Amino acid sequence: MRDTWHLLKTTDFPAITRNALEILQVNLGYLCNQSCLHCHVNAGPTRKELMDNENIQHILEVLEQPSVRTLDLTGGAPEMNPMFRNLVVAARALDINVIDRCNLTILLEPGFENTAEFLAENEVLIVASLPCYLEDNVDGQRGKGVYQKSVQALQMLNRLGYGKANSNLSLTLVYNPTGPYLPPPQDTLQLDYKTFLAEKFDIEFNQLFTITNMPIARFGSTLLSKGEFESYMTLLKDSFSAANMNGLMCINQISIDWQGYVYDCDFNQMLNMNILDPQSFRKLHISDALKTKMVDIPIRIADHCYGCTAGQGSSCGGALA
Repeated sequence: MRDTWHLLKTTDFPAITRNALEILQVNLGYLCNQSCLHCHVNAGPTRKELMDNENIQHILEVLEQPSVRTLDLTGGAPEMNPMFRNLVVAARALDINVIDRCNLTILLEPGFENTAEFLAENEVLIVASLPCYLEDNVDGQRGKGVYQKSVQALQMLNRLGYGKANSNLSLTLVYNPTGPYLPPPQDTLQLDYKTFLAEKFDIEFNQLFTITNMPIARFGSTLLSKGEFESYMTLLKDSFSAANMNGLMCINQISIDWQGYVYDCDFNQMLNMNILDPQSFRKLHISDALKTKMVDIPIRIADHCYGCTAGQGSSCGGALA
């Protein structure tokens, strides 16, 4: 796989500083039952990296801070970490909102058949990948048969109450472009998703997030291989919108990797752009986070940051504009 870091590290992206921490995003490991083309963490079935119990205990300590209200769990497939359920239960006991970044097909894998019921019992918010509502596009990006399994998983979640009116079980779908272009307007695409999935499969969901593909890791390597990296970066830069700057996810969120190291976002995590201790300049670990002043420190930037400010903007919470 070809690395894009040398093409991204020199940047003229505007400086950003951090506000109070509200969202703790935790990557529980790169093990996944899928290997998707757009995956910025290069997750897959052969990955061995998984967060251990010691670091999970440090996560729980940070969640006790009054400003932190949300735990956002990612992977890989976060459900494949053996400590996933213990962490969810402990976080919910602290009255923390828990988000599961779910690839849907994991809910049908052997050994994970009752995962959907567990998520419902604990009122976990599900943010589920479905990069298109058309079968050929999904299978082309995520693997043959993924679309039909995703449909089955969504129908199962609906039966449990997810995505239904007057239910507290929130179901969000996530769209990623299947090529080197920006997502269409989120509201318009959400209507298309809702109409198609309801008419064809009787599937309901609450909202759609559109997320721009980042020119890093697996997707960045594909851009280089096809000779499309420069044109994609030009698209991102030409589509820069200053109005998106105040809504960037890195302003009130930190990302933790499977080893417990701290980053401004999970994209920086994949580029090894650690948050550094302001005094020692060593890599900040989650065990140090409670002792370190996080407010007003500069956020580390590179050219990939243009992916979050292009067009309608992009974050883990969907479009910014």
